[in-house]
Amino acid sequence: MAANVDTLLPNAKDFMTKLALAEAEEADRERQAHARAEAEKQALIDQLKKPSGIADEDRIKRVVAVIERAVQHGQTEIQVYRFPNSLCTDRGRAINQQEKGWENTLTGIPKELYDLWERQFRDKGYKLRVEIIDFPNGMPGDLAMTLSWV
Repeated sequence: MAANVDTLLPNAKDFMTKLALAEAEEADRERQAHARAEAEKQALIDQLKKPSGIADEDRIKRVVAVIERAVQHGQTEIQVYRFPNSLCTDRGRAINQQEKGWENTLTGIPKELYDLWERQFRDKGYKLRVEIIDFPNGMPGDLAMTLSWV
């Protein structure tokens, strides 16, 4: 009978080994998913660093349409763009500190949008606010560009 019990009831150590293997497999799946997500995020950031290829006229039309919708809803400002701090050469430090020349830290599409505002919108009374809008773990995170007309 003792031999039969040994085949029916595995050693507790065997179950711990199975558990460890299952946990290792799950950790590996999570690591792979995280690596894929990071690669996708980096690909998006790389794309955002490149020129958009959108003409000023098309951008202006888009912005005017968004402003008109906002005005219909009684708003005086709109967030026109949200972007990761990695699109700033200093990861948003100068913007956070409101340093003179902060606009020179912008790259890619945020820089294009700032330049468009400066060339086309500024003299027509539009204001542009660029600020860090979240602080994950106490560190600067995403930034937002907000256009206002008051």
